[in-house]
Amino acid sequence: MSLTNEPSFRESVELMFNRAASLMNLPSGLEEKIRVCNATYTVRFGVRLRGEIKTFTGYRSVHSEHMEPVKGGIRYAVAVDQDEVEALAALMTFKCALVETPFGGSKGGLCINPREYEEHELELITRRFAYELAKRDLINPSQNVPAPDMGTGEREMAWIADQYARMNTTDINARACVTGKPPHAGGIAGRVEATGRGVQYALREFFRHPEDIKIAKLDGKLKDKRVVVQGLGNVGYHAAKFLSEEDGSKIIGIIERDGALFDEKGLDVEAVHQWIAGHGGVKGFADAQYVEDGTELLEVDCDILIPAALEGVINLSNADRIKAPLIIEAANGPITSGADKVLRDMGTVIIPDLYANAGGVTVSYFEWVKNLSHIRFGRMQRRQEEARHQLVVDELERLDRYLGDAWSMTPAFKDKYLRGADELELVRSGLDDTMRTAYQAMREVWHSREDVDDLRMAAYIVAIDRVSASYRAKGL
Repeated sequence: MSLTNEPSFRESVELMFNRAASLMNLPSGLEEKIRVCNATYTVRFGVRLRGEIKTFTGYRSVHSEHMEPVKGGIRYAVAVDQDEVEALAALMTFKCALVETPFGGSKGGLCINPREYEEHELELITRRFAYELAKRDLINPSQNVPAPDMGTGEREMAWIADQYARMNTTDINARACVTGKPPHAGGIAGRVEATGRGVQYALREFFRHPEDIKIAKLDGKLKDKRVVVQGLGNVGYHAAKFLSEEDGSKIIGIIERDGALFDEKGLDVEAVHQWIAGHGGVKGFADAQYVEDGTELLEVDCDILIPAALEGVINLSNADRIKAPLIIEAANGPITSGADKVLRDMGTVIIPDLYANAGGVTVSYFEWVKNLSHIRFGRMQRRQEEARHQLVVDELERLDRYLGDAWSMTPAFKDKYLRGADELELVRSGLDDTMRTAYQAMREVWHSREDVDDLRMAAYIVAIDRVSASYRAKGL
């Protein structure tokens, strides 16, 4: 629900940028250079479908080329327009800078409802869109590397990668033109879960800092924390699944487009996910209370609220009724700038989208590096690691025999220690390290500056500072 005095998504992003930039001593020319979107390409192309030519409108926006290639997803949605794509491209610039992936920011979109088309039709549309972008170098391993977003996934990325390879038959790095591909088409283990996994790692890092937990008026660890998730798509599903299964959190509410489910004792995330897959929504799910107006559940009493779907779900119409002391933005821009101020005044701690959903681009970076190096992670060193660990285990077993009953190895130690890290473990390790390091950079600004009273401001300051350093190093 949008109110007349509510800024648009793009205006929200600009207002948040301005708020941070006002606290930084940037030369006005450089500030303007970082703010503006470098270029947006609008393409209208025809595809012959069902006996007639249908015309589609698509966009690819490049916000900042302080580093290249530029990076950002392609979304398929009816509401896609130039403003939205440019705002998302700006977020990508700051997100990449914050988590130190060496990319500029970009974003793409196609005005389409993918549910209205069959798979072979979507393939025709996607390939034509990819062709229009690739011939202008708006898909290119060294210049512009898309990824999945709302309405797209591994399937679409495989089509785009193949289309690019057909157009560039001698490009040895063709597979690196897009990330988020299926593993058998040059993808990487752990990419599908990456954004949700990043949300989990972000929360774990937050809960490592007693000072920060106290500011959010919470205590303890993630175990038994009551969580409400809005949107059980790819990001919301994985975040909810990992938090409930690995951290012992209770997912008490799940909000979907056709209503919401509530259970104070905790929902079975996997069961709800399967139900949605089979029925297209949450309605009719037996093991929970069904709430017809799902947005009501945003206002329920819980410890952590995870908006993981659309922009602007928390706005001036409902911000003052949000009870969660901690909100983590798994989606892009789920809180409008007006609502952001209301929540800050209430003392709510917000872990911003800029950081919280950066898991996707981080693992996309790993996939891009894998494609350029033409070798999967772990292939060279895994067995060598195991061989070195075997030496330690052999010595411990000798000690075990020598000491008899006085000492023995813990039963599962040998199996755990002997196993060398595979690609998935290395990807998770790299993602965990990235999320920890980025959070520490934000919190240092948050706690060391009296004029910075929230994590979003801190995130923007860290990101803008890094972008400006890149431009300065280039001689701009």
